[in-house]
Amino acid sequence: MSPETAILGCNGVQGKPYPVALASHDDVVKDDILFLNTLRSFHNSLGSKFMVPVIGGKGLNLHVLYVEVTKRGGYDKVVTEKKWREISSVFDFSATTTSASYALRKHYFTLLHRYELVYFFRLQDTILAQTACSSFQAIGTIDAKFDCGYLVSIKVGDETLNGVLYHPSCHVDNYVLTPQPCNAVVPYTPQLHQSGRRNRRRRGRRAEDPGRPKPNRSGYNFFFAERHSHLKSLYPNREREFTKMIGESWNKLSSEERLIYQRHGAQDKERYQKEMKEYRERMKKEQPHY
Repeated sequence: MSPETAILGCNGVQGKPYPVALASHDDVVKDDILFLNTLRSFHNSLGSKFMVPVIGGKGLNLHVLYVEVTKRGGYDKVVTEKKWREISSVFDFSATTTSASYALRKHYFTLLHRYELVYFFRLQDTILAQTACSSFQAIGTIDAKFDCGYLVSIKVGDETLNGVLYHPSCHVDNYVLTPQPCNAVVPYTPQLHQSGRRNRRRRGRRAEDPGRPKPNRSGYNFFFAERHSHLKSLYPNREREFTKMIGESWNKLSSEERLIYQRHGAQDKERYQKEMKEYRERMKKEQPHY
């Protein structure tokens, strides 16, 4: 498989030194109020935005998250040893919160990773080069292609990230990924006219006959709709990124977690088949006999 290299430069912004720790690691672990005060001060010193994120309708306890990650050796070690699911089990998330591990990792990196470097690893007098750079160099491969884009793997440092790249002119709100094997980097050729005719024909049938059953949705469709609604409430101005974020969340689900949505898809398929059978029988009865 031929890799593509993306080389993106920094914006020329000068880095900032790490703020000085205002307390010891042991102290902030023991005192959640001290922890929040030093964390807010830390972000204020960097000029970065600080806000307690919400997962499953509840504010995330950042103190518990920090304690659980640092007692396992810190962010990098947790990532390497894949312990985010273990950490998520400490929190009382609802059964419908299926991407808790991914959310915890994302929020920790954004809000606590640099704090960890100062308070847990005691780094000082180091320039925050990463915060000054909004882009970086990465090497990626195209694993598969589908009508609206590609499934890709990107190597960033020692990590390999999986995601979805889609063509901006392709509507993906209810799109189902049906990847095809891809052994090389293949330029994308939009098939908008063909898929557009197909979609218009499908919509036209229901528009002409409102009694026609609504087509069934797959398990991924149900997952996509749930995550899209949740992400839209959190990040209303980042909708173009949702497909990639949802694709990554889906890839991180265990087989048991996916089964929940696949059962919804199977039930909806049974509903559609039953309604279509009744619809056809009704149409036959309504046809005039000569």
